[in-house]
Amino acid sequence: MTQDLLHFSPGPQRIVCLTEETTEWLYLLGQEHRIVGISGYTVRPRRARDEKPKVSAFLSAKTDKIMALQPDCVFGFSDLQADIAADLVKRGVQVTIFNQRSVSDIFSMLYQVAAMVGEAEQGARRIAQMQADLRAMQAAVAARVAAGARRPKVFFEEWDEPHISCIRWVSELMTIAGGDDCFPELSLEPMGKQRIIADGATIVQRAPDIVLGSWCGKKFRPEKVAAREGWADVPAVREAQLFEIKSADILQPGPAALTDGVQQMHRIFMQWMDKTLPTDGAPA
Repeated sequence: MTQDLLHFSPGPQRIVCLTEETTEWLYLLGQEHRIVGISGYTVRPRRARDEKPKVSAFLSAKTDKIMALQPDCVFGFSDLQADIAADLVKRGVQVTIFNQRSVSDIFSMLYQVAAMVGEAEQGARRIAQMQADLRAMQAAVAARVAAGARRPKVFFEEWDEPHISCIRWVSELMTIAGGDDCFPELSLEPMGKQRIIADGATIVQRAPDIVLGSWCGKKFRPEKVAAREGWADVPAVREAQLFEIKSADILQPGPAALTDGVQQMHRIFMQWMDKTLPTDGAPA
């Protein structure tokens, strides 16, 4: 039989995802059958760990194992995976590295992935729903503020030793959820080392009302935060407003952050704001 030289597959059929967000998104789109390998850090959805081979960490990958899976596309994230991407490209693999750092970047990435697997329409619908939910969140916050509530000042800590403040999409989602980032200027820095706060006294001076911890790879310890030297009078410590947002829910720039992660922050902020509402008609 003569080979049809004009035939092509509609989008990649054998995808390796080097980070969790593209895996989660493809599952949500009902396209998990295209995934042949995932990151070992994947926890969303949980069943992906049982169904797909784990072929990478974040800064390293089992290149030979990836090649054995015969991928026709590899999805990765950021310049931190540039060396992995370069190695695979040299071996003839198509690699797409996304570098989403803001909320709008995340939406753009989600649409591009959906389009690549022939699910642009479904992707657009899901994105529109997430945007509607976020706008409703903004409206709820605005209503509280109009009623006299204050927005909390929030320190989001990605790591404790040294202190690392949050990346841009987290800062933006905090704003949407009702909080004000204590270090908005640092959120614009793409690399963690550029968001290091060398002196903890700087955090104390900004007097956060709430501290959120998301220590990637280890459990957040509020008692450890409360015991820091000089932190006793920080409002968040004094009022026991120290909370964990798991890294899988907020530090993956994909569906999780735009849904579960931001919703957790919103609940925490709204509860705090409710306590600042005036009770006698006077401003809070």
